Amino acid sequence: MPRTATRRRKHVGATVRTVQSMERWKLEDAKARFSEVVRLAGTKGPQLVTVRGKEAAVILAPEEYKQLLPKPKGHQPLVRFLQGLGLADLDLEREHDTGREIAL
Repeated sequence: MPRTATRRRKHVGATVRTVQSMERWKLEDAKARFSEVVRLAGTKGPQLVTVRGKEAAVILAPEEYKQLLPKPKGHQPLVRFLQGLGLADLDLEREHDTGREIAL
């Protein structure tokens, strides 16, 4: 049975977890009880898998994984941003400039 370092709230996304607070599974136990590991990842939070006592992998519920991905919050590529400014409608003309005369 996996050991739990600390108790967690029921709502998975509401708690910030550290690696120390995750339930730990030895690789051989995780392989033998993979269905349980996946179920617990969905109900109790991330499950840490270790190999020879070292952290090797974390099993996450899809919702938690999606929270880790970058979220596009109105960010758009520079080209689309500039096109959206409507600069093509501005009347911009450059005067012909031959430079200035300098006495040498």
